[in-house]
Amino acid sequence: MQAIHTTTYQAAQAVAGSIELHFSRLLALEKQPKDGMPPLPPAKHIAFLLDTAFWASLRREEGIPPKISLAYLPPEQVPHPLLFKEHLPLRAPILNKIAPGVERPGIHLGVWHDADGLYVWGTTSAVPSLCMVVDVSEPGLLVIKHRRAKGLGKFANVAILKGDEVKLIDEHAAQIPDCPSVLTSLLKFKGSDIWDDSLNIMVQLAVSMRAHKRGGLLLVVPAGSDAWRYSILQPMLYSVQPAFSALADLIKTAPETYAQEAVHREVDLIAGLTAIDGATIINDQYELLAFGAKIGRLEGQEPVKEIVLTEPVVGGKATRTHPSLNGGTRHLYAAQFVHDQRDAIALVASQDGRFTIFSWSTCDEVVQAHRIDALLL
Repeated sequence: MQAIHTTTYQAAQAVAGSIELHFSRLLALEKQPKDGMPPLPPAKHIAFLLDTAFWASLRREEGIPPKISLAYLPPEQVPHPLLFKEHLPLRAPILNKIAPGVERPGIHLGVWHDADGLYVWGTTSAVPSLCMVVDVSEPGLLVIKHRRAKGLGKFANVAILKGDEVKLIDEHAAQIPDCPSVLTSLLKFKGSDIWDDSLNIMVQLAVSMRAHKRGGLLLVVPAGSDAWRYSILQPMLYSVQPAFSALADLIKTAPETYAQEAVHREVDLIAGLTAIDGATIINDQYELLAFGAKIGRLEGQEPVKEIVLTEPVVGGKATRTHPSLNGGTRHLYAAQFVHDQRDAIALVASQDGRFTIFSWSTCDEVVQAHRIDALLL
C-alpha cells in the first residue's frame, strides 16, 4: 500500500519543507476566493511525488526516458478533465507506462490523494495559477514550477533537483543592482506588468536559444545607435539591410491582438540564427540587424579582465573571476562586447544547457554574468 511507502530519494526529503513554505506564502498573498485557489501541497505529499517522479525518470519505456508533467490538484479544479475510470496509484512503473501518451508540452497528469495516498486521476491541459507542477525533464532532473498569478508567460520555476543537487530559486535576486529586465521577469513569481501587458520576448528568445542545443550568442543593442558596429569585425558577412522587423511589428500591436503563434514563429527564426557561428544582433526594439557576426575589441579599450558571476538560487554568492574561467569563446567575446558597449546586453547559450546573461553594472563598474539556466527549464 502507498501509505507505507518510504521516500528513498534524499533530495526530495531535504527540499519538501521549503517548497511547501514557498507555496504557502504565495497562496496567502492571493486575493481570489478560497474555493478557486489551488490546494497547498503538504511537505509529505511533495516528498512522495518528487521521490516517485525521480525514480520514474531513471527508468525507460522501449528504450526512451520519460518526459512527464505532474500537477497537484483535484479534477474538480480544471475544465474538461480527462478522467480515468479507475485511479492509478502514483508509482514509477505506472508513470513510465503512460508517459509516451502524455509527453507533449502542455499535457499534465493530475495527481490527488485519498486515504490510501497519492494517485493519478487523469490528464488536463489547463492548470490554475499557482498550482504546483513537477516536470520530469530528463533522467534525474526534476523542475518544480507553477503558472504565474495571472496565467501569462513562462511558468515560474521554484526549485531544480538534479540527482543529489538541489537549487531553490531566490526570487530576491531580482533586487540586486543593475539586474537585467529579462532576469527580473523570470523571478517575478506573482506576475508583473512585463508578463501581463505584453509577451516577454527576451525570455522567449532565451528559451528558444537554449532549445536548439547548438549553443548561441545574441547581442541586444540600443535602437538608433550604430556605436555597436565598432565592436564588430568588418565586413559583416551576414548583415541584414533593411533591418528585419517582423517581430518588432508584431510587438507594436495592442496586447489583446497578439497572435501568439506568429510571435513564437518569429522568435524561433531569430533564435535559430544564433546556432550559426558568430553573434546574432538585434536592437532593443527586436529588429534583426545581423547574424554570424565576429566580435572584436573596441579600439583603445583594455581586454576585459574581470566579471562578477551570479546565479539566482538560495545560498548563491556573487564571485569575481577572470572571464576565461566562466566558459568558452562565446562567453569571453560576450563579456568583451558588454565591457566595450555598456548599454548592450549579451545572451549566451551553451551546448550543455547553461545560459548566461551579460550586462554592465553601473554600480560596480564591472561586467555581470548572470547564470539563469535554472530559470529556463
